[in-house]
Amino acid sequence: MVSRRQFIVMGAAASSAALFRRPTALRAADATITIGVSGPQTGPNAQHGAQWVAAFDLAIEQIAAQGGPHLRYVFEDSQSEPRQSVSIAQKFVNDPDIAIEVGDFSSTASMAASPIYQRGKLVQFGMTNSHPDFTKGGDYMWSSSISQAEEQPNLADFAVNGLGLKKLAVLHLNTDWGNTSKTLFVQAAQALGAEIVAVEGFLPAERDFRSTLVRIRDTNPTGLILEAYYADAAVIARQVHDLGLKQPIAAVSSVYSPKFIELGGDAVNGIYTQSNFFPDDPRPEVQAFVRAFQTRYGRQPDGFNATAYDTFILIGELVRQFGGTREAIRDGLTKIKNVPSVVYGKISFDPDTRRVAGARYERLLVKDSQFTLWDGSRPAI
Repeated sequence: MVSRRQFIVMGAAASSAALFRRPTALRAADATITIGVSGPQTGPNAQHGAQWVAAFDLAIEQIAAQGGPHLRYVFEDSQSEPRQSVSIAQKFVNDPDIAIEVGDFSSTASMAASPIYQRGKLVQFGMTNSHPDFTKGGDYMWSSSISQAEEQPNLADFAVNGLGLKKLAVLHLNTDWGNTSKTLFVQAAQALGAEIVAVEGFLPAERDFRSTLVRIRDTNPTGLILEAYYADAAVIARQVHDLGLKQPIAAVSSVYSPKFIELGGDAVNGIYTQSNFFPDDPRPEVQAFVRAFQTRYGRQPDGFNATAYDTFILIGELVRQFGGTREAIRDGLTKIKNVPSVVYGKISFDPDTRRVAGARYERLLVKDSQFTLWDGSRPAI
């Protein structure tokens, strides 16, 4: 796969005529606005980059049909590695054509590059950067991702109060993101009265979890919490199944993807998770997006698709309302309100945290090899 992909986009702020208003006065209507994307196209997280591209291209197709600011994006392959993301940041900051940067995939890779974007006065927009400290890197760091400071208490409430799990073991990715998520979950779960009987970390390249799972088994938990991305979580689920562990599993929303079921097979049935996007959500904007995605790709979108799609709609609206320079986009983010969104309904930013407020969660269960809405019943413990 090539490490650099470039697309020319004609776009407005609208994803479709039914959902988004047609632009009126277009500032910089004759200019081409370039978006720099730093993310994985190769390596273990390459699928996430492919999910982004699918959503970008769908947004491009719909935007082009509406007329509006001219957009293009340049996708540089970081493999979601901090060294690569830093190199890409230097390239983007030094390229006067880049008006805004999107990415990287992991908070760790993004935060390594944040000082460069801050010094270069180029907005670094994190679609998937849920680490609470990401937007603390400076006033050029913005994110539409839900902070783990918000998600982990929700996951703890789901596990402890919703599922009735009182003795918990936590298995987490041993990165800055994973350690922060684990700490926030443990604090929230303990505050709800749960006992944490084991906490185990694993490295990003780790694939044999059996000895760790045996240690967890010996602590006799009533539930297992997974703080992992879907690829790792699927491998863990298979090994949990092979070892005969019967404890219910609740996982962070990062596992919500059709790939989790594809990679995990029958072993992921019975796993609980949550998501702020679910294709069965009856809201008209969600259903319009799902239909368009299925028509183009022959499959349902997931949360990563929805977030990437929303991001391009947002950027189009920023350019439409405020212009396409780095300064205009940065200032526009402090002012923009109620941008239509598949994930949020409408996007507005908290000017202090530079994040989107008002996330809603759907609680889910993998049943018969598909994500389903949790019906409120508790697992047998």
